[in-house]
Amino acid sequence: MIVTGKSDAEHMANLEEVLRRLHHHGLRANKSKCEFFKETITFCGHDINSEGLHKTTDKTAAMVNAPRTQSVAEVRSFLGLVNYYNKFLPNLATILHPLNQMLESNYQWNWTDQCEEAFCKVKAMIVSDLVLTHYDPDLPLQLACDASPVGIGAVLSHVMTDGTERPIAFASRSLSKAERNYAQIDKDALATVWGVKKFHNYLFGRNFTLLTDHGPLTSIFHPSKSLPVVTAARLQRYALFLAGFDYTIRYKNTKLHGNADGLSRLPLHSETTEEEPDPVGLFYATQFEPLPVTAEQVKRETQRDPLLVKVHELVMKGWSTPQDEAIKPFYQRKEELTVHCGVLMLGHRAVIPAKLRNQVLTELHEGHLGIVKMKSLARSYIWWPQIDKDIEHLAKSYPGCQLQQNEAGKVPLHPWEWPTTPWQRIHLDFAGPFLGRMFLIIVDEHSKWPEVEIMPSTTSTQTIDRLRTIFARYGVPAQVVTDNGPQFTSAEFQLFLKTNGIKHITTAPFHPATNGQAERFVQSFKHAMKCEKQSASQLKTNMAKFLLAYRNTPHSTTGESPSVLFLGRPLRTRLDLVKPDLQRKVMNRQIDQAGRKGHSPTRQLSIGQTVMARNYSGKDKWLPGIVRAQTGPLSYEIKRRHIDQLRASSVKVNDQSDNTAEPHPELGETGQNIALAEEIVAEPDIELATNPPVVQQQEAGRATTGSEQRYPTRSHQPPERWGLNCLIRKLFKKTT
Repeated sequence: MIVTGKSDAEHMANLEEVLRRLHHHGLRANKSKCEFFKETITFCGHDINSEGLHKTTDKTAAMVNAPRTQSVAEVRSFLGLVNYYNKFLPNLATILHPLNQMLESNYQWNWTDQCEEAFCKVKAMIVSDLVLTHYDPDLPLQLACDASPVGIGAVLSHVMTDGTERPIAFASRSLSKAERNYAQIDKDALATVWGVKKFHNYLFGRNFTLLTDHGPLTSIFHPSKSLPVVTAARLQRYALFLAGFDYTIRYKNTKLHGNADGLSRLPLHSETTEEEPDPVGLFYATQFEPLPVTAEQVKRETQRDPLLVKVHELVMKGWSTPQDEAIKPFYQRKEELTVHCGVLMLGHRAVIPAKLRNQVLTELHEGHLGIVKMKSLARSYIWWPQIDKDIEHLAKSYPGCQLQQNEAGKVPLHPWEWPTTPWQRIHLDFAGPFLGRMFLIIVDEHSKWPEVEIMPSTTSTQTIDRLRTIFARYGVPAQVVTDNGPQFTSAEFQLFLKTNGIKHITTAPFHPATNGQAERFVQSFKHAMKCEKQSASQLKTNMAKFLLAYRNTPHSTTGESPSVLFLGRPLRTRLDLVKPDLQRKVMNRQIDQAGRKGHSPTRQLSIGQTVMARNYSGKDKWLPGIVRAQTGPLSYEIKRRHIDQLRASSVKVNDQSDNTAEPHPELGETGQNIALAEEIVAEPDIELATNPPVVQQQEAGRATTGSEQRYPTRSHQPPERWGLNCLIRKLFKKTT
């Protein structure tokens, strides 16, 4: 990534904008890998400075630093390279005249100043803009590689629109002492692979053409052909490496392959001329390295081991039922035991004497492969009784292996004890950095009620401030569960909990599953927030929607919603609008009943008032009487009648007893104003007043012989009161 500008101010502004965008997308730049205020940089094969693009020295080093030719053959190769680009070099024949003279048959070798001048001038022309071109991703790319007895060379070129080849870069190096002993096919293959590695940045990820003057390589390295079975291991490894590139390979005659051929015969001296070690070869070499315990040692120690001597004799002479417990493991496998060159064999495995077992076990453990693979390897070579136990003991007792063991298997889950009341134990955790922010997560263990707070920072002070606000809302919990984060283990946080009488429970280090209640909610919270497009203004809105839905949804553990367990009621949401309003329905029904036609106005009677009572048993419909008591909102005691069965009357009623008078069948016995047992109670009238009437106490004269009433009967009129219909209409107006 390159950042620049036309001025220092523009450069700083561009740099600040790039860093801001990196921060916005959660990316960071490694300061140690960044370079600031550079006057010249190398980028994509070019040197870039204030004057523009320039060729890098790496591209032309193979040509500029090509050594002086030392023989006629080298001169011929160099001229072949130069003539390959003769279309781009003017007056080439004149310049090369001193070098061309050296190819004459009667010429005696003499490197003159004219030869040196021509040699240097031609090299400068080849690396000039007359020949070299810049890399263009839209032009076809080809790589020509060749090898000579002393070096290898590669030329990366573009095929221009007119069909000519323009080189992009040259590369060459000399062969190491070992590489000079390669067969020619291996040298050409080495040149091809080295050239691809050299120009990896140009070639990887795009199609290119490989050019070679060695015909068999076109089949071995052909991308769509399988490798021949008899191909040498080195060529197979080269082919596997090239399989990672998108290329086509084409044969080119040596006479037309002068550019790469010339570089290979005039290679640059390489300081690291030794061949890099082949990792595959090293692997096979270590695998086939002979064990320190030889068959001769096994034979010798078998003859010295008392137990194996007995087994050897039994194998040779025949088996009998053994009495010795040590021989029974061998007896159980007697059909597989043989003797070969003095060594006991169990099938194809050697039976190792006790003296050599520790040495063999150490060899098995050399690669620290683990118990299972050590057993598998041992089954291919060796055996003795209880060998599996010995392998397990060695692997478990080796200190280095124990320090690098994987985690032990997870034990069954041990659930937290469920609190019996809400807000008794809460779980705390931080989520983030997420969406550019940190979030404080609080979950009540009893009800699963969550709280989420956006945190400006995760310090102990900020955490305590948020907890104070939440505790003021819901109360102080008895227990708080957190991880071992610095904000939770600080002295300030511990003092806050101690002051409020809260027990602090921390999870095991590096074991977040202990605080699984908060950790699981963090996953649900992040998933829900990622599903919505977030912005600075939408974050709080989306978070509130999520919390409302989560709190009102039945939890999979409790089967109840967090709001029911925490608040004792479900939260009202927009989904409640689809349900009918029962309260409104009842109120409307009551208003309809109150306004129903055919009802008489509200009536009130007072104690002692003379009334006419409805008679249902005689020929007269009404009988006179006096109100003795009010037995209900709409019931009075005369003989107990509903208000609808009573009407006011001015007929004088004698309430004094007469021993000779006959008792009226409806009004009771003479002299005793006792109500009959029969009760006739009608449904309440909605228009009647809800407040009971004012009872005026009036002493009725008790029936005694010869007594007279000493004061006249007074009739009290009750005050006018609001009826129930008025109250309902008033309540209805308030609700609407």
